[in-house]
Amino acid sequence: MTSLLSRPSTWVPLLVLLLLASVPFVAEAAGQTFYIAFFARIIIYAIAACALNIALGYGGLVSFGHSLFLGLGAYAVGLASFHGVGSGWVHLLLCLGACGLVAFVTGAISLRTSGIAFIMITLAFAQMGYFLFVSLKNYGGDDGLSIALGSRFGPIDLSSATSVYVAAFVVLVLSIWWLARLRVAPFGMVIRGARQNARRVSAAGIPVVRYQLLAYVVSGMLCGVAGLLLANLNAFASPSTLAWSVSGELIVIVVIGGLGTVFGPLMGALVFLGLEEVLKGFTEHWMVIFGPLIVIVALLGKRGIVGLLERFDARPAPAAATPTLVDDTATARHAISAAKGSA
Repeated sequence: MTSLLSRPSTWVPLLVLLLLASVPFVAEAAGQTFYIAFFARIIIYAIAACALNIALGYGGLVSFGHSLFLGLGAYAVGLASFHGVGSGWVHLLLCLGACGLVAFVTGAISLRTSGIAFIMITLAFAQMGYFLFVSLKNYGGDDGLSIALGSRFGPIDLSSATSVYVAAFVVLVLSIWWLARLRVAPFGMVIRGARQNARRVSAAGIPVVRYQLLAYVVSGMLCGVAGLLLANLNAFASPSTLAWSVSGELIVIVVIGGLGTVFGPLMGALVFLGLEEVLKGFTEHWMVIFGPLIVIVALLGKRGIVGLLERFDARPAPAAATPTLVDDTATARHAISAAKGSA
């Protein structure tokens, strides 16, 4: 307990999760159900940021195309509902299948490049998806598609904001737990090592591109689940979800929270969407204030909000200190040995 209290980078995010768990009860008691929908949106964007964190934070893959998977998840619900299918299991199957297949194809193509070319190709795929759904006039076109049948998982019906909130919160907690496990797992060590020194990892005989492709596919599928939840929350699927600006927002959320950190997506989503909502209440020109504030937060810590919290963590005595950040050589070496051990 003492060690936990001495690490604000751990107990502050856990406290945030605890407060988020109490939101539905407090909002219902106060008669302010708006906050349930608002914080549900924060949680859903945190899930999408967790997904992007796998590719960007762990793998170093700067993807401007994750809005494509968010939109596919939303339209998996919208299109099925349009044809009278309200089974959540069918929605989930369509979501995971479509996102997994598209992520595999687009990732295999995009990973043939690197740097700015990778960014532009992922952006192009997202825009292709956007214009595809805009052209589907039978399904609303650029006006979007209303969802009459929410996802039903047996007795659980995601047709209300409260039910979506609970489902999203459970998915977020599981995502954070899984990110923490993935970070130290052999697979996670490989993609983190490849982010810093891909040539050295490849020289050991590890197929780096395959690992990166798998990370991209898993990232896209988890982002699709966030899209499924968002569609149920809004009871609406819109092509605007696939816009490149949404991918930009997810990147900003991950960077603000802390690239490659476990709790970064949660903290980033809370600050990003929270600041946006607060500033909107003061002025219609909120973006003029919002932009510089985001820049300041990003510049204050190299590892975002989590990095700022880590500065307040109690430090062990110098003789017992262990480095929290490893150099490129050490990271690559650990990744190689972990991968070989799991082979």
